[in-house]
Amino acid sequence: MQNVKRIWSIVAVTMTMTLTIASWSVGSVYAATAKEIDVNVDVALKQFVQDVRGAEDFLASSKGILVLPKVIQAGVGVGGEYGEGELRIEGKTVSYYNMASASLGVQLGGQMKSILLVFLEDGALNKFRESNGWKVGVDGSVVLANLGAEGSVDTKKFNEPIVGFVFGQKGLMYDLSLEGSKFTKIDK
Repeated sequence: MQNVKRIWSIVAVTMTMTLTIASWSVGSVYAATAKEIDVNVDVALKQFVQDVRGAEDFLASSKGILVLPKVIQAGVGVGGEYGEGELRIEGKTVSYYNMASASLGVQLGGQMKSILLVFLEDGALNKFRESNGWKVGVDGSVVLANLGAEGSVDTKKFNEPIVGFVFGQKGLMYDLSLEGSKFTKIDK
């Protein structure tokens, strides 16, 4: 009986955390307008450039950048994440995307985070743009950058066509995997 009470207590706490984190940005995760997404993307890019040395030059040398400024991830055994953002080429928004994924396994908690996919090769960018639902690990691979203590980036460091960054995490779940995440073009 004692174990059952503990399990229900954990479930209750987890659900409370998940709902709290989701409420932090319910309006911006399910953005009603393109303008809301644009503003959130600008904020995320500004934070990335401020936090990471060399980020401005690195992003300027890219072929394109997909920015998902507020991705919500939550799970209690079964988990999922969702966010909306935009693809920018040469600093201009060319299209809007959402990202969704589901997972099953040992997980508990919730978090909000920002995700950047930086396309370093035209071929990878074109394949992404031409796809109807691009999935990490199936349609292409993304190397997640670990900035470490020095917190700097350099195009010479990466030998991959797509580099991903996860930053600005808020919450109690830590997962840096994008494997299985699906990116779909949306109308805004």
